[in-house]
Amino acid sequence: MERSIIHMDLDSFFVSVERKLDSSLLGKPVIIGGSSDRGVVASCSYEARQFGVHSAMPSARARQLCPQAIFVKGDMAMYSKYSREVTEIIKAESPEYEKASIDEHYIDITGMDKYVKHSLLWTKELRDKIVAETGLPISFGLSCNKTVSKIATGQFKPNGEGYVPHGTEKEFLAPLSISKIPGLGKKTYALLSGKGIEKIETLQKMSLQALQNILGEHGGSIWRKANGINFTPIEQHWEQTSMSTETTFERDSTDKAMMERILIGMVDELGYDLRKMGKITGCVTVKLKYSNFESHTYQASIPYTSSDHTILEKVKELFYKNYKGDVWIRLIGVRFSNLISGSQQTNLFEDTEERANLYNALDKIRSRFGSDLIMPACGQLRTEKLARLEKRKQEKLEAAEKRKAEASKESPHSHKSK
Repeated sequence: MERSIIHMDLDSFFVSVERKLDSSLLGKPVIIGGSSDRGVVASCSYEARQFGVHSAMPSARARQLCPQAIFVKGDMAMYSKYSREVTEIIKAESPEYEKASIDEHYIDITGMDKYVKHSLLWTKELRDKIVAETGLPISFGLSCNKTVSKIATGQFKPNGEGYVPHGTEKEFLAPLSISKIPGLGKKTYALLSGKGIEKIETLQKMSLQALQNILGEHGGSIWRKANGINFTPIEQHWEQTSMSTETTFERDSTDKAMMERILIGMVDELGYDLRKMGKITGCVTVKLKYSNFESHTYQASIPYTSSDHTILEKVKELFYKNYKGDVWIRLIGVRFSNLISGSQQTNLFEDTEERANLYNALDKIRSRFGSDLIMPACGQLRTEKLARLEKRKQEKLEAAEKRKAEASKESPHSHKSK
């Protein structure tokens, strides 16, 4: 059976939410992000993009390019709320879906034509429902796989509908720039364009081996995408995707200050892993296991982020709200869930470019020299993993010393025989 995969992407999502709340922003160049000259652009309207403004650009530069732009600080909590509303509609209507990021989804409606209605009609109706119920513009691409559908969405934005019938994938892709291929970054683009390869059609005419000779193993992925080949399935269980860490105390404790230090270390450790995976989280959980072995978890939704200090604020709030220090604790843990793809490493609405650069620099140091090299000054100096290794190392040394001492007692003059 031929696959039918939809890619849905909310148009200039952050800006659209702001315009829904303030109609005076309609039709004007809008920039979402830090309002000071040291801030960073988180998102911008299509009107601002025409002046060369783009996300992650310093606000000072954006203001130079588009002095008439309206700067809005942004509200990640509000954006997360609308993102969840869209997801709930898709979840209720779709047989199988994947939330790929805060503003985009993939939906598998394979077989819809045979059993319900034409896939394009069904997709149009779903799009109309989302627009009607949320007031947010959204575009879609419909084809046989994720890659072609995502490219089709981009081609028909904003507020558009892209449909690539089965068997026409290569024809649709051929005239497009190679920069349209998902996963083809700036360095790869510069390398290929430097060799005169600028259109996807050129890649289609190349052999797989020829492209691999230029790009290595990555060439295989690019070649398949250029030819409209992608068998990646829908990952419908994204909501269950999570990451967690926990530690059991050697002795039950009521020391809240010590527990806070451990929580800080846990958030720091998980936050680094989260950014390394290119993910953001929308939900945090604090786990407490008491001396009687009863476990309790305290959970809260948060604006999607991978910023340590933003997450830590909620983790500490959950901890102090639910633990009064009057019972003994044997285990404590932290869990991030509702993970989705996203590169918002810091809160671009509040943080300066310097803070964003600091996060990037610290993560690079960790990646090169080890994640335990840098820890927050007020947090755990070692992760639990490192602490356990250190403890086992000490126990081995003590055991070796003990065996040596016992051997000396049994053969006090054995060294003279050597």
